[in-house]
Amino acid sequence: MESITERNRSFRFNDSIKEWLVFSICLICTFLFLFSAYEKIIDHSRFAKGLSKVSIISSYAIIIAWAVPILEILVSILLIIPKTHRWGLYGFAGLMILFTIYILSMLLWKETLPCHCNLIIEKLSWGQHLWFNLAFIAIAIIAVKLSEPNLKS
Repeated sequence: MESITERNRSFRFNDSIKEWLVFSICLICTFLFLFSAYEKIIDHSRFAKGLSKVSIISSYAIIIAWAVPILEILVSILLIIPKTHRWGLYGFAGLMILFTIYILSMLLWKETLPCHCNLIIEKLSWGQHLWFNLAFIAIAIIAVKLSEPNLKS
């Protein structure tokens, strides 16, 4: 009788499916960040004003308001270049983790929650936004794992 661990070891995606999944995840993440960066740049004053209402970061609101969309664009570029997509996935996951920490801190310590998100995200509650971020962090981690080189013994 075959054990569960033996069956799980035998279940593997072939390389073309892995490449397709990683490519698809990179495209989705790229779209999310480029759209988000575009919205933050187009309506920059709204984004900066929203950040300035958060006391802990208000002193750095202008810097953050420019740094976030620039970083989103740079990570998007890394995501769409095949040789750098793993770095892009790490950058994507890292930024999403930072955004998630920000959301958690807002939920835990802020009485009034200012929303300075883009058109898609602003329709979500803060709790839904948290789950949205966690889902994207998970798919980025999955893509990193799928893009790891095969180590055959």
